[in-house]
Amino acid sequence: MNIAKNMEFIFVAAAIVAGATTFATAADAPAIMVAADTRVTQVATASVDMPVVTVSAKRLTAAEKAAL
Repeated sequence: MNIAKNMEFIFVAAAIVAGATTFATAADAPAIMVAADTRVTQVATASVDMPVVTVSAKRLTAAEKAAL
């Protein structure tokens, strides 16, 4: 019976901590989203001409791979 009471206390304590954490992180979410939106806009306008590299080469045969 004593173990059951301790498990109930642990469950209630975990639920309280989870509830407090939910309220603590809910206030920070809009500020983080605003900062992320401004960064994405700045990066998108700053990197209009992105350099592109095209690599074209033939694949090595098994004999050529073995020679390496």
